[in-house]
Amino acid sequence: MYKETNKRTLVKGVTWRVVATTTTMVIVYLFFGRLDLAIATGMIESVLKIGLFWVHEKAWFKVRWGKIRIEPFNLWFTGLPLSGKTTIADKVYEELEKLQIPLERIDSKDIRDLIPNIGYSREDRNRHMHRIGNLICTLQNNSISTVASFVSPYKESRKAIREMVNNNIIVYVKANVETCKRRDHKGAYAKALSGEFKNFPGVDEVYEEPEHAEITIDTDSTSVDEAVDIIVKYVKKHYIK
Repeated sequence: MYKETNKRTLVKGVTWRVVATTTTMVIVYLFFGRLDLAIATGMIESVLKIGLFWVHEKAWFKVRWGKIRIEPFNLWFTGLPLSGKTTIADKVYEELEKLQIPLERIDSKDIRDLIPNIGYSREDRNRHMHRIGNLICTLQNNSISTVASFVSPYKESRKAIREMVNNNIIVYVKANVETCKRRDHKGAYAKALSGEFKNFPGVDEVYEEPEHAEITIDTDSTSVDEAVDIIVKYVKKHYIK
């Protein structure tokens, strides 16, 4: 990724001004055949256009028309394993990216790959959620919104996230355990039922349903595309103005 530096921007502006002024001077010389008039016209044009451009930009800076105000938000997808969180969150992220807003995608699997040996006890999960909350806060301080998907089975960790970050939108991706099992092509539920996986929400660990989710998506009755449409419309209505 490349970032435009101030020096590069300045050089581009100066070179364009030279090209534009030279073009004006050539046109004047071709029409009137006077080099002194061409040079004078070029100099006057340069000064006037720099001043007019400054006034023009100042005026447009005060005009709100055509501007989109975006408040950094956090879409927090929660639900049982294999409820459809990641699938829906990925597609929501793709749709929001089209709006060209500063946005980051955070998924539990990616984070656990970066920070191994986190653990799955209640204390471990809550501590992990606190780390994620700090990460989201850092991104929001830089005007970056987030789309995060975590099982986050406990009320206290979701409450902590809500208190830590700005404009937190809890999206409860609801699905019963049997539906999740049918979607499990990697055998995670089978391993949990056999005892190979411990502290697995929906099997030997509780999943505490959100009581005050901003959005609830029942994936037993709502398609992925329908869910994405509901969530994107909510974000546009409340945070992109």
